[in-house]
Amino acid sequence: MKKGQFYFIYDMSPHLVLEDKTKRGLEVREHVIDEKYGVEADRGMIHDMDGIGHKVGIRWYFPQSKYTLDQVVKIAEEIEARYKAIRDITCPDDE
Repeated sequence: MKKGQFYFIYDMSPHLVLEDKTKRGLEVREHVIDEKYGVEADRGMIHDMDGIGHKVGIRWYFPQSKYTLDQVVKIAEEIEARYKAIRDITCPDDE
């Protein structure tokens, strides 16, 4: 349906699914209600350089009865902006 540099949005009735491209291939460890968005989400685990595990969202399931595509795109664009800001800080010469 819609994609950005860091996300995909697709229709999986009765949900619009927002998937973080940077987390594709990450094993789903749990299916929970996301605290920030209040929707079902798949989460996985990544480990930092100190070996500490962090739970991260992989995909979010937005019910089509409550969310429009425009609303999900707005959330996806926030994620996109955050990743672009991180990229600009860590790789200032890449575009």
